[in-house]
Amino acid sequence: MTVEQEDRTLPPASGRATKLVDEVARVLRQRIYGGVYPPGELLRQVQLSQDLNVSRTPLREALRLLQSEGLVAAEGARGVCVTRADRSRLLNAYSMREMLDGLAARQAAEKAADRARAVLEPMIERQVATLEPWSPVDYVRHNVDFHTAIIEMADNEFLSAQTAVVRLTSTVFAPAVLVTSARARPAIGEHRLVVEAIAAGNGAEAERLARHHIRETIECLKKDRCAE
Repeated sequence: MTVEQEDRTLPPASGRATKLVDEVARVLRQRIYGGVYPPGELLRQVQLSQDLNVSRTPLREALRLLQSEGLVAAEGARGVCVTRADRSRLLNAYSMREMLDGLAARQAAEKAADRARAVLEPMIERQVATLEPWSPVDYVRHNVDFHTAIIEMADNEFLSAQTAVVRLTSTVFAPAVLVTSARARPAIGEHRLVVEAIAAGNGAEAERLARHHIRETIECLKKDRCAE
C-alpha cells in the first residue's frame, strides 16, 4: 500500500478552517514519522498544496503547527525543512525523555497497576517478534507504542501533551537506521522490569527503572547505536 493510499489526499475544505488545518498537519506528521519526509527534507509548499489538494493558507498554518511541535524548522529563504538533530540536540531531547518517562512510569504505577500487564506485556511480545528476523522499523514502531501507552496510563494531561516528544526522538531524531538488535535485546529486558514495577504499584521503582532505561539509551546514542 502506498503512502497516498494510507493517508489519502485531503478532501475539499468543509466546516471550520481549523479542522482542515489539523487534518493537513496530521497527514504531514504521519509522513514525517513514517520517514517519507526524512530529516532535512525541504517541504515545498507549491508541491504539497497540489499533493494534498488544499490551498496554501491551511498548509502554511499546518506547517506552523508542526514547527511548534519541533517537527519542522524554518530555513530562511529556502522555506521549511523537516527538523534534524545534531549530537547535542539529540542528547538534550533524550535528557528530557528521562524525566518524562520516569514520571510517566511512576504515575502509571500509582494509577493503573491493575491493568499494566494486560496493556504492556503484549507490546513487549511484539517487540520480541521483531528480533528474528531483525526488523528495526517494526521495533521502533512497537517501542513507540510501549512508551506512549505508559504515558496514557499515567493519566496526566500535562504528560500527555508531551507524547509528541517520544515520537520525535524515536522516529525523527534517532530513526530506525540507528537501532541495533544488540541494543534492542537488553532494552526489551529493561522494558519488562519497568512493567513489573508498574504492575506491583511501586512508583518509586518504576520511575528509577524507566529513567535508567533512558540513560542506557543515551549511552548507546553517544556511540551511534541505540534502541529504546
